[in-house]
Amino acid sequence: MTKKFMLVNRKAPYGSIYALESLEVVLIAAAFEQDVSLAFVDDGVYQLKKGMQTKAIATKNFSPTYRALEDYDIDKLYVEAESLAARGLTAEDLVTEVKVVDARALDELMEQQDVVLSF
Repeated sequence: MTKKFMLVNRKAPYGSIYALESLEVVLIAAAFEQDVSLAFVDDGVYQLKKGMQTKAIATKNFSPTYRALEDYDIDKLYVEAESLAARGLTAEDLVTEVKVVDARALDELMEQQDVVLSF
């Protein structure tokens, strides 16, 4: 039975394992043919920012991985408009296409899910 999963990314991409763990979970859920979507809010929007320079922190920049999600039939990526604006970013600043939605619309999307996991 297919379930609707939404993974909510709230943390900055580096400095913790949350962002990478979210990517692993989304790929596992997709491998089991679940209906998967990703939401980026708060500092989680930085996970999608173009031009990340990670050499100084001796970490590989994994943000291009988000462009490959479509190859796994993961094409529902949502970014909270308020989080983008608060950080001076726009959809053009991101590494992949996303649907920018306001907080209310994102809440409604979350209500439609069977499972919501926050990272």
